[in-house]
Amino acid sequence: MFLSEAQAEAVLRDLRHRRDELDRAIAEHQLYLELGRRLGAPAPAPAAEPARAGPAVSDPGAGSLPGRASDPVRAGEDLVAARRHGRALVAAAVNLLHEAGRPLHAGEILQGLTALGFELPGHDPVAALNTRLWKRSGPGGPLKRLGEAVYAPAEEDEDLG
Repeated sequence: MFLSEAQAEAVLRDLRHRRDELDRAIAEHQLYLELGRRLGAPAPAPAAEPARAGPAVSDPGAGSLPGRASDPVRAGEDLVAARRHGRALVAAAVNLLHEAGRPLHAGEILQGLTALGFELPGHDPVAALNTRLWKRSGPGGPLKRLGEAVYAPAEEDEDLG
């Protein structure tokens, strides 16, 4: 009871599509929470998930030094929060590309992400974003790199074939 190569590729394509949909949904909800916190609005149900909702978005500027977490559990939460933020950032970038309906340069994507409330560290945020997008533009990733810092959603090419 083994899958053929074509069946395995079809299942993988479906799973990647579902993962992209989940990443977009997660990004939208994280953005909603982050914007609510920035605007000072109280969270609708803070007791629903106190361990997960709090550190996921609000920790980037909090705490002492990032590499000096005294509590190992806290350090793990920071790592998880950073990964969630990275996934949310890429998912929001994919959403922007879908909304634009055309390939965008990393600088254009950064403008859209900044308007959504995302921030990128470093003295060159376009380069930081380009690096993140480039890492997710490989095989099976949600993005396709079309040129120097120019990206489009990957599923456009898959739909043509």
